[in-house]
Amino acid sequence: MQAVKPFVKQDSIVRKIWGKADTVMFIFAGSAAEFALNKAVDWLYFTGKLPADPIGRLFSTVTYSRAIIFSESEKAYKSIDRITSIHTAVENNRNSKIPDWAYRDVLYMLIHYSIASYELLERKLSDDEKQEVFNVFYEVGSRMYLKELPSNYVEWKVDYEKHLQNDLAKGKYTVDLFKQYKKHLGAFRYYILIEAQKLLVPKRVHDLLGFNKFSMMNAVIPAYKLSRLIKLDGMLKDLVLPNKYKKQVKELDIISA
Repeated sequence: MQAVKPFVKQDSIVRKIWGKADTVMFIFAGSAAEFALNKAVDWLYFTGKLPADPIGRLFSTVTYSRAIIFSESEKAYKSIDRITSIHTAVENNRNSKIPDWAYRDVLYMLIHYSIASYELLERKLSDDEKQEVFNVFYEVGSRMYLKELPSNYVEWKVDYEKHLQNDLAKGKYTVDLFKQYKKHLGAFRYYILIEAQKLLVPKRVHDLLGFNKFSMMNAVIPAYKLSRLIKLDGMLKDLVLPNKYKKQVKELDIISA
């Protein structure tokens, strides 16, 4: 009987990154900031689902990505194909094609915030580990038949910087999305989101959103790491998470890295 091949190797750093709810939450937080600036965000306004539930839509994107990472290869490929099929249906309804760079942008966000979130909460990654993160998402992009993907992490860094300069702008959708974030999270949790974003986003995103340099999370992160050691982090998560997502976030820790 042929052994089932996992999409991501069992000992991969990518499983360690995506195997903890903490890191996944920070990946979500950073992505929410950059995503709001993307010039192609109007595509998700077209269906009306994003402004109606922006937290849920973004959270589902992150959790869907995580499910692919922890799947066996054939199941992961089917999930990626399903994503492609859904996007094709939206394109047909709008009678227009989502630009290829917009797909790459989402892929690039997942690479950047995977690395940035893990380094913020755990430790610095080696160059080989960063290459491993790139390889996994390159595989996703290849399966989606994306064009002009960089071939390695070093090339990706250069291309990501170009994306930040060319594909982002603060517009009406940016303003509206942040209003929706605040509406759905509440003032306190929205404040936590912004403070976390300040530590994760690249300078270009930081500048476009008009963030100041200070983040209270600089003081909170060391305390949070300590809380994990003494098993108080669950209580803190309950404090900052909306009730709607508490169960989903707890389930993120079920799959062992």
